[in-house]
Amino acid sequence: MLNIQNLTVSYSHLQVLWDVSLEVKKGEIVTLIGSNGSGKTTLVSSVMGFVPASSGTITFADTPITGLPTYEIVHHHLNLVPETRKLFGKMTVRENLMLGSYMNHKDFDIEYIYSLFPILQERQDQYAGTLSGGEQQMLAIGRCLMSGPEMIILDEPSLGLSPKYVHTVLDTINALNKEGLTILLVEQNVKRALEISHRAYIIENGRIVLSGPADKMLHDPHVKEAYLGM
Repeated sequence: MLNIQNLTVSYSHLQVLWDVSLEVKKGEIVTLIGSNGSGKTTLVSSVMGFVPASSGTITFADTPITGLPTYEIVHHHLNLVPETRKLFGKMTVRENLMLGSYMNHKDFDIEYIYSLFPILQERQDQYAGTLSGGEQQMLAIGRCLMSGPEMIILDEPSLGLSPKYVHTVLDTINALNKEGLTILLVEQNVKRALEISHRAYIIENGRIVLSGPADKMLHDPHVKEAYLGM
C-alpha cells in the first residue's frame, strides 16, 4: 500500500536520509524504530509532503505521491497523527473532530470516534487545550480518523503519556488494525509496538539497518541490546 524506494532527504547541504526503502502492505501494522535523531520524523515528514525528497520515490495505493502537497496526500486517504498532536486548544473536542472531516466525502460518523474513545464524548464541549495528555492523543487520533483514511501514520503516539493511557492508545491502534486499517507506527515503546506489529524496520543515522517480522525482531540481539535494554 505504501512503498518508499531509495528515498534521500537533505536539509540544505546536510543529508538526513540515505537511500531509505520501506514497504507497508495493506492490512499491516509496521513499526519504525530508531533513537532520537535517527531520521524517523524526517521520513514521516517526507511521506506526508512536509519535507521534499532529494531523490527516490514514494507511492501510495499504486499512486505516486512524491512531491505532492499534503492536502492532496490526505485526499488519497493517507493521513498522519503527528508527534505534537497539533490540536486547536481553544476549540472544543467536537469542533476539533469535525475539522478532521472537511475532506471526507464519506460522511464519517463522529459516533464511531466516541465509541472508540468514550471519554471524548464526555468532553465534547470542553476546550481541547484543557484535556490531559492521554485525552489529547485520543483526540488527535480521532481527528485523523475523521478524514476517512485507508492508512494512517502515527508518530510517537505514546510519548509522554501515563502507563494507563499508553495501554489505551496502543490497544486502540491494534483494534483499528484488526478492523482493516493499515498503520505505520513510529513508537518509542518498542516492546509493546513489536507485540502488536506484523513487521518492523530499524533506522539508524538515516539508514535502514534491519527489517523483518516483528516477532523475530523481539528476539534479535541488536534490538534487545539497543532498544529493549536487555
